[in-house]
Amino acid sequence: MLKKHYLVDEKGKKSGVLLDIKDYHKILHELEELESIRAYDAAKSSEDEIISFEQAVNEIERDRK
Repeated sequence: MLKKHYLVDEKGKKSGVLLDIKDYHKILHELEELESIRAYDAAKSSEDEIISFEQAVNEIERDRK
């Protein structure tokens, strides 16, 4: 369960959330995993050429130079 505290404006309307730093990092980690899953699903459904992981890493490193 996430520990959260709400920030409210002068009218008492919720305007923000304070999270425990551990919860914040957990959320970021989960979002990164979700992004990877979505990228995988998009790549899998694409009709683009399939290359190995090693080849992809080599191409990325080559392009960085």
